[in-house]
Amino acid sequence: MIPLSNALPHSPRKPDTATAMHILIAQIRSALPFDQPAAQHCNGNCQGCSMKLLEFLATELDTWEQRLMQGEQPSLADLSQLAKSGWKIHRVLQRNGVVE
Repeated sequence: MIPLSNALPHSPRKPDTATAMHILIAQIRSALPFDQPAAQHCNGNCQGCSMKLLEFLATELDTWEQRLMQGEQPSLADLSQLAKSGWKIHRVLQRNGVVE
């Protein structure tokens, strides 16, 4: 995943939290293999169930997309929590050999 600050165009103002959340969701979706078949997630020696972690994160992303569509403004803590979950799950998937 690219850091949020590098993904934004150069402008004097930072985006609002809803825009930042949309960007974060897009980054997570592009960095993790949500569409891979289940057989590729499970290769025997796991440090945590890759499939369950991806399902959890997909649910979180879907929930935030719904909340954003309803006009909810996420807080900075919400952004931080989702980013933290994304990074932790990405590291587990790396250890399991699902992503590079």
